[in-house]
Amino acid sequence: MILFPAVDVKDGRCVRLRQGKKDEVTVFADDPLQMARHWVDLGARWLHVVDLDGAFDGRPVNFGLVRRMCAELPIPVQLGGGIRDIATARAYVEAGVERLIIGTMALEQPDLFAEMCAALPGKVGVSLDAADGRLKTKGWVSDAGLTVDEVLPRLEAAGAPFIIYTDISRDGMHAGVNLAAMERLCAATRIPVIAAGGVTNLDDLKKLWPLSSRGLEGVITGRAIYEGTLDFRAAMDWIAAQE
Repeated sequence: MILFPAVDVKDGRCVRLRQGKKDEVTVFADDPLQMARHWVDLGARWLHVVDLDGAFDGRPVNFGLVRRMCAELPIPVQLGGGIRDIATARAYVEAGVERLIIGTMALEQPDLFAEMCAALPGKVGVSLDAADGRLKTKGWVSDAGLTVDEVLPRLEAAGAPFIIYTDISRDGMHAGVNLAAMERLCAATRIPVIAAGGVTNLDDLKKLWPLSSRGLEGVITGRAIYEGTLDFRAAMDWIAAQE
C-alpha cells in the first residue's frame, strides 16, 4: 500500500482546503517544493500534487512548479488539477509527471477521456469525488448528476489504470475514513483504488489495510500529516512492517 503525501498548490503556496472549498484555506508552507522535499526526506515513495488553481480555472496554472518538482525530486509525481485536454496531458507527461489524475473531463467528456487513456496508456487515472453519493466536478463545485456505480463501467472500458475516491464530506475534517464506501468500491471494480478524504491517524490506515489485498493501491493523506495527527514516518514504518 502506497502512502501518498499531498502537496496542494494554490497561489504559489502549499495549502489544504476543507471539503474542497476554496475560501476555507489553511496555508502550511510558502514553498511547495520545499515541502515536497520534506516528505521525501521522511521516506515518501510517491508524491500526490494538486494544482488547485488549475482545478478551479480549468487550465494548467502551476505548470512550471510541477516541472521543477519532477526534475528535482527522486520519486514519481502524480498530478491532478486543470487537465482538460490531451495537449495539456501530453505536456505534463513530457515534463516528467508519472501519472495524471482527471476529474471533470472524465465525467463530462467520457469519449475524450477514453481517447486520452488510449493516447497515454497507463498514465491517466480518474478522480471520483463524491458528496452524499453524488459525484462533483470543476473543483467540487458542480454536481455531475452521476453516481460512482454509474460511471465505473465506462472507466473500465476506457482503460483507466487507477481511481482516486474522495469522500468530500470528510476531506480535511479529521472525520475518519469512509470504510464502507471504500469496501463497496473495491468490490465493484477491478481498477486499483486509492482512498482520499478523512484519513486522520494510524488507526485509519489500519482499518484500510485489509483492503490492500482487495484492490486498494494506496491512501492519500494531507491535513493529517501537516497538523501531526498522523506521523508520516511512523505510518511509513508501519506499512513497511506489514509488507
